[in-house]
Amino acid sequence: MLRTLLKFDWMLIAVTVLLLGVSLLTLSSLSAVGNVDYFLRQSVFSLLGLGVMLFVGFLDYRHIEKQSTALYFITAIALFGVLLFGTTVRGTAGWLSFGVFQVQPVEVAKVTLIIFLASFISKKKSELGEWTRVIASLVLSAVLIFLVLRQPDLGSSLVLAIIWGGMIFASGLRAKHLVTLFLLGTLLVSSGWFALADYQKERINTFIHPESDPRGSGYNVLQAIVAVGSGGISGKGIGHGSQSQLNFLPEKHTDFIFAVIAEELGLTGAFFVIGLYLVLLYRIKRIGDTASDNFGYLVAVGVLVMFLAHIVINIGMNIGLLPVTGLPAPLLSYGGSSLFSMLFSLGLLLSIYRKKKGNEDLRISLEKTSID
Repeated sequence: MLRTLLKFDWMLIAVTVLLLGVSLLTLSSLSAVGNVDYFLRQSVFSLLGLGVMLFVGFLDYRHIEKQSTALYFITAIALFGVLLFGTTVRGTAGWLSFGVFQVQPVEVAKVTLIIFLASFISKKKSELGEWTRVIASLVLSAVLIFLVLRQPDLGSSLVLAIIWGGMIFASGLRAKHLVTLFLLGTLLVSSGWFALADYQKERINTFIHPESDPRGSGYNVLQAIVAVGSGGISGKGIGHGSQSQLNFLPEKHTDFIFAVIAEELGLTGAFFVIGLYLVLLYRIKRIGDTASDNFGYLVAVGVLVMFLAHIVINIGMNIGLLPVTGLPAPLLSYGGSSLFSMLFSLGLLLSIYRKKKGNEDLRISLEKTSID
């Protein structure tokens, strides 16, 4: 077991633990003025999630590939079940309740789609033509995207679409197919306005003109901008942020936790978090670049795209550069479903890295034996 642990990417683990530490530090200050002990709950989620990450890291990721089709259909059924039996929170029926526990299947769907597409693309690359492979993967991805849109959850459906696009791009498409997909995507996004719910249109209008309704739809964005700007260089100190501690900032433990960090820890704390994210993304990319097989490479690409989409969209909406979509900040925002899914995906990367490391050690051992 010790030899296996030494083969893990400890830089990835260290950055993950540091981000979880920042999350718990921030949530501890919010728990002091709230009715819910976010710190205690997230501490339990973090410990369990780290256990899941290490457990998956010990597994052979290729065994998970064999279950990719089953995982896809189970996830699709779960998303359909949400539409029938889901608990509605803030206008989105995205949760399944099991007693005191609530599970958000869409967070699982993001990782499932990564595993499924990685398996599908790597297996079908030699069996199907390039355009056939693109269309087939799009249709299969669209099933999950449609079910998520029906909740409705625009932010998560956007992430699922970005995962598909990133993985298809990484699979190696010719230029003419890329141009065709770009034009098709532009057309769909343009026409998609008419398919949005009223509150989703309102969010986009608010993003463009938040000052037009400062006490209504523009309130969240304006309060987040105030919180970020008021932190200055060094921040107001943990537990001393006026916007977060006096409850001016809504959803401060989930959607707008980055604004809380910027207010209480200042620009220094915000840049520290961004720096950790950049190191995390770099390690994910490195693992993908050195993966032993195409499936491992595509999984790493999918995880990279998923984290990058969440990071850019969440920070963008916290500083008023992007519309509010309700996407959590990876490893920072409060919530078990998102945290477990993110840590599970990082566990897959540990397994991919460990396999590559094991192959290198075997090669070195064989070379020494041949020299002797």
